[in-house]
Amino acid sequence: MALARLARKTSSRSSAKTRPLLFLLLLIAILVVTAVFLFPPATMSSSSSSSSSSVPFENPRKVVKKVMSLSQAEGDGATVRRSIGGHELRNLDPFLLLDEFSVSKPGGFPDHPHRGFETVTYMLDGAFTHQDFTGRKGTIRTGDVQWMTAGRGIVHSEMPASDGVQKGLQLWINLASKDKMIEPRYQELKKDISQAEKHGVKVRIIAGEAFGVQSPVYTRTPTIYMDFTMQPGSQLHQPIPEGWNAFVYIIEGEGVFGGEGDAPASAHHCLVLGAGNGLSVWKRSGAQLRFVLAAGQPLNEPVVQQGLFVMNSRAQIQQAMQDYYYGRNGFEKASQWSSA
Repeated sequence: MALARLARKTSSRSSAKTRPLLFLLLLIAILVVTAVFLFPPATMSSSSSSSSSSVPFENPRKVVKKVMSLSQAEGDGATVRRSIGGHELRNLDPFLLLDEFSVSKPGGFPDHPHRGFETVTYMLDGAFTHQDFTGRKGTIRTGDVQWMTAGRGIVHSEMPASDGVQKGLQLWINLASKDKMIEPRYQELKKDISQAEKHGVKVRIIAGEAFGVQSPVYTRTPTIYMDFTMQPGSQLHQPIPEGWNAFVYIIEGEGVFGGEGDAPASAHHCLVLGAGNGLSVWKRSGAQLRFVLAAGQPLNEPVVQQGLFVMNSRAQIQQAMQDYYYGRNGFEKASQWSSA
């Protein structure tokens, strides 16, 4: 009993002595948290932007081919600058064609068929009206995107919807053999295109992810497609999945792509990028630089193209032409339809 009373007294004295110490430790912790909140570490300040000056890629992508897109007639009174799909760059798996188009009324791209791939139309200036033999009709305007999966067959028209010169980009993306005969589908991005901005670089994300922002577009053939605008003095380091084929198309301005010491490239050039895990771009001076970056997972399948049909064999191309002519296997409505 005596020992128990002694233990209780000793314990109460020890507890009384530790209370001031606990209070002091709590006060110190509150002061530290307050200081961090009011005065964040230097690594969290605006000076952290200087860290973006170092290339964050172990294996940066370099420019391995440079193609100047030359003007040519296309459609009905339209002019296109073709880079991918031209004689210098027949295709870049999974990309089949890239046109920078320019057209005024009454010209355009009247009724024509497609099979076996996707078309991505991105309006840079003006408006285009699209309609097809399924009864679908719509207009895309400056900054809008129409992602059309032609699949087993579509017949459609693309015509200017306003006065003046209408400008845009059209990219053709191949479909895997398992997807070539699916039903036609559409995805449209208008005011809801994902956007982000960082350190003098703005991006509109048509497909993929940049600066932590993701596009809602579903890409049947895995693809990234982005529109970057860079101000003088800015730089960009954009990751690209390894093993994917990638290219840049410069819309306006001039910049350095791939290596900081490389020669600058200017508008209307298509730059094919080599292997690596990301692209670095420097915009040093002058007017702003605007370009699109696209990358896609190669299909590694045979490509046989006859005009507006893209399949895997010559026999499949012949079948597509017969289906279109006789109105079958996806082209049943072709002979009864014409655009307004």
